[in-house]
Amino acid sequence: MVGTPLGEEVLLKFRQHFYAEPRNVLAQNVCTKIDPLEACVSRQQFASTQHVFTHKVDVEGKPTTNQKSTGRCWVFAALNVIRLPFMKKYNIDEFEFSQSHLFFWDKIERCNYFLNNIVLTAKRGEPVNGRLVSFLLHDPTSDGGQWDMLVNLINKHGLMPKKNFPDAFSCESSLRMNSILKSKLREYTKVLREMVDADASDEELRETIEKNMDEVFRVVAICLGTPVEKFTFEFYDKSKQYNSFGPVTPLEFYNNYVKPCFNVDDKVCLVTDPRQSNPYNRAYTVDCLGNVVGGRPIVYNNQPVDLLLNLAAESIKQKESVWFGCEVGKRFASKHGIEDLAIHDYKITFGLEVTLGLCKEDRLLYGESMMTHAMNITGVTIQDDQPVKFRVENSWGDDRGDKGYLVMTKDWFEEFVFEVVVDRKFVPDKVLEVFEQDPIILPAWDPMGTLAR
Repeated sequence: MVGTPLGEEVLLKFRQHFYAEPRNVLAQNVCTKIDPLEACVSRQQFASTQHVFTHKVDVEGKPTTNQKSTGRCWVFAALNVIRLPFMKKYNIDEFEFSQSHLFFWDKIERCNYFLNNIVLTAKRGEPVNGRLVSFLLHDPTSDGGQWDMLVNLINKHGLMPKKNFPDAFSCESSLRMNSILKSKLREYTKVLREMVDADASDEELRETIEKNMDEVFRVVAICLGTPVEKFTFEFYDKSKQYNSFGPVTPLEFYNNYVKPCFNVDDKVCLVTDPRQSNPYNRAYTVDCLGNVVGGRPIVYNNQPVDLLLNLAAESIKQKESVWFGCEVGKRFASKHGIEDLAIHDYKITFGLEVTLGLCKEDRLLYGESMMTHAMNITGVTIQDDQPVKFRVENSWGDDRGDKGYLVMTKDWFEEFVFEVVVDRKFVPDKVLEVFEQDPIILPAWDPMGTLAR
């Protein structure tokens, strides 16, 4: 069979079926005037949702953060987690770490990592039009990232307050800068692959990458500004007392003032991938995924979702917030700040199910689901010793939900959360032992390698 065209009679039948149902006409009248997802919001579910929780962390971050038109959610979520114990320790009412500082160094490190991967794949004999190299060239300087990438950046480049390195235009809207970097990286790729084909020495390749990276540094520094080598952080605490740290380097600031209350090396990232091809209690990594050459590799410790759910709840009960990665756009009433499987009633509007027609495993297999966003859990409600909903700090400003905070139900967590980061002290020894395995390598395009943006 070559194909089944849609003939005139068939199309007429579709039209007649549509108008034979008055509910379709009503839905059409509504959805042609407003956002179809807003039309699907369940009034009953919305009215029964409250931003109140049985357990919360002691301090919640102020001000509400906003990543604006960039894919920096993974950086914002991490720094929102880290700032809570820092604010508590130093009795600070409002504080932000500089997201731009990590964004700057990630751009530099990520471009270098990409160019080294280009050499590696060329030496492996990967064709330029093959799936792997084509995938790498599609988005060579993504804004998105994973937890282990954050650990690499912080351990190498440290942290600094936002006051000492505030946002530039391209920190808040990265499209133009990224387009310049992508263009140059693709040019560099052609040169490097031709050098590999011509049997250039490793030293010649290193010199060429260094020359390329000098140009990359120039572009990024022009667009984002250049982080200072040393700074002094001055602030008043809640009792109006003056305090001063510095002059210090960003790495000294992290090691001396931040690490004692939040050590990134004490945190572990657990994922949940229900595909039968990827058994639980195994370690995985993704080919060519990372950001710092010689840094910590991206390792996924695959566990059942119930474990992630319970560890997140336990962490909150112990007053420690939780970085997590999810697919944010499904069953999410953004304006109201509600992540709930019942918040959208597609059946009453469209007469069919959406998204949940496939299970979590099948959504991964058929391209319907992947991790797209990272946020911060700061509260939980426990009923009958079980978590039923979570309070979530987002990084999209304060005009959604409860001044930027969301409600996430247990059922939503089970369907759309893919990873959490908690302190290793909460994790059973048998689970920690999985990190000692040689990780199974997933292909670069695997959905578990998707970067949170």
